[in-house]
Amino acid sequence: MLTANKLMPQGGGLAPVLLKRAATLELDWDVRQKSRFDATDSQGRQIGVFLPRGTAVRGGDVLVAEDGSLIKVTAAAQPVLVITHCSEHGTPFDLMRAAYHLGNRHVPIELQPDHLKIEPDHVLAGMLRSMHLIVREAEAAFEPEGGAYGAGAHGHSHGSAAAPIGPVLHPDAYAAPHDHGHDHPHDHSH
Repeated sequence: MLTANKLMPQGGGLAPVLLKRAATLELDWDVRQKSRFDATDSQGRQIGVFLPRGTAVRGGDVLVAEDGSLIKVTAAAQPVLVITHCSEHGTPFDLMRAAYHLGNRHVPIELQPDHLKIEPDHVLAGMLRSMHLIVREAEAAFEPEGGAYGAGAHGHSHGSAAAPIGPVLHPDAYAAPHDHGHDHPHDHSH
């Protein structure tokens, strides 16, 4: 079995010709959200993937095997629910409300300008339909948001997979309100 323990987010820095020659590995979200898994690439090779804990593999990412070979990951089509607003009974803002309610339930969500995608769940589908949204079953790639505190939190990464995005602040930095007093203008931003 060939081992891959390096990840190049979106193949960053690789020449297109190298990506074109790379073996491929088609994986659904259930597998890609794991940091350790076994799979078979397009060349029939057994690949053991061992990435740092908490690393999610995204469609378009490239794994580097121990022999230096490249394996481009594609997001496999899988069952999803596609949620759109109903133009007869609502507005596009209804998708924001739906994302808020799904987020409160810690549901992985793929956010698109005109629709949301979630994994199939008949209870959530019922809730969304009661909000006058259109919910349909489909087979499609699923790339949910990574979360506000994870690397690649908005669907892509800006560096190594193990590095956090932006500064990591102490929890008190978020919780403590502060006052600037009244001795300077209030037209600044944070």
